[in-house]
Amino acid sequence: MEVLYFCNAKIKAFKKFNRNSRCTIFDTRMRSINLFKKIFVMAILLCTFLSLLFWSDLGILNFTSLAVKTIPVKNKLCYVSMNDERIQMNNKTDLKMIYYITPTYPRPEQIPELTRLSHTLMHVPRIHWVIADDQPTCSEVVKNVLRKSGIPFTHIASPKPFHYRSNNFPRGVANRRAALDWIRHNVREGILYFGDDDNTIDLELFEEMRLTKKVSMFPVGLIGGYGVSSPIIKDGKVAGFFDSWPGSRTFPVDMAGFAVNIEYLTSTASMPYIAGHEEDKFLVSLGLKIEDIEPLADNCTKILVWHTRTVKFKKPTLKIKLDKITGETYKNFADLIKETSKLGMATIDSTSGTKPLITYDRKTYESLTDIL
Repeated sequence: MEVLYFCNAKIKAFKKFNRNSRCTIFDTRMRSINLFKKIFVMAILLCTFLSLLFWSDLGILNFTSLAVKTIPVKNKLCYVSMNDERIQMNNKTDLKMIYYITPTYPRPEQIPELTRLSHTLMHVPRIHWVIADDQPTCSEVVKNVLRKSGIPFTHIASPKPFHYRSNNFPRGVANRRAALDWIRHNVREGILYFGDDDNTIDLELFEEMRLTKKVSMFPVGLIGGYGVSSPIIKDGKVAGFFDSWPGSRTFPVDMAGFAVNIEYLTSTASMPYIAGHEEDKFLVSLGLKIEDIEPLADNCTKILVWHTRTVKFKKPTLKIKLDKITGETYKNFADLIKETSKLGMATIDSTSGTKPLITYDRKTYESLTDIL
């Protein structure tokens, strides 16, 4: 009996010890978990605080109002040429200089659009072309278009603010603002006109807009649901507007539908980042009154500018190993492929993409060596 009692006592003691040990281990684990939670929460709070400080330095957050802001954009003046190198153009006149502001952005159609527009502007005397390109660096291909035209020009790299990079609106505002800033600091007189790179414009309109005293307006074709956007004229004065999207705007007009005398460009003139209201808010910021508007294009009965648009081209990726087509035998073809890539019309990749075929005598080949 004593032995049995002793054994039972040992078993009870062991169970008690084992239970106490498990409790101790459990308590230790719980304390470790709680400590980890506290450290984790503190780390999250610290990271959040540091992020807010970092964003504040960038200008994204303003701690005084906690309002979201856009990151300040640094525009880059790429090149300015005041020389008119068009031999056939006689610029020895008293005509007012037209400052033709063109916002643009990199895409496969960019260079064809600018090339086409340049061949219109090459026929216009006393014009200075201001191109503001939506990218952070100066584009060589854009500069080449400007130089080949022979037109006096200003080339600006004006990237869209970071806040608007997630979508494509509002379009061209950063570019136009950059161009306006350059004009304010460098120009005292002349005519300001916003012309997109895909617009089509009659040469007659340039001669008419030079007569602008404050703000002139005229119809724009191929725009909106009415096919045209224009002021309505009564007794030689603007009596209203014909536009398919009124949008609660004071001046419901298209960007290509007005010109401004630079002497009337006040210090308060600005263009907001509000999609659809860029034109209206800009004209309102000038202090413009409806009775001040000067109708052109035969009292707004002629359409001399059109908001044409080029069909979007889906940029392909071609699987081509350029190092395999070097040498004099394939030099011309290699140069063509490089030019296509340079102008942004195709991406050349040695490892992925569409594998192009060569056609000769109604047959297709995968390699140039098969036919050359």
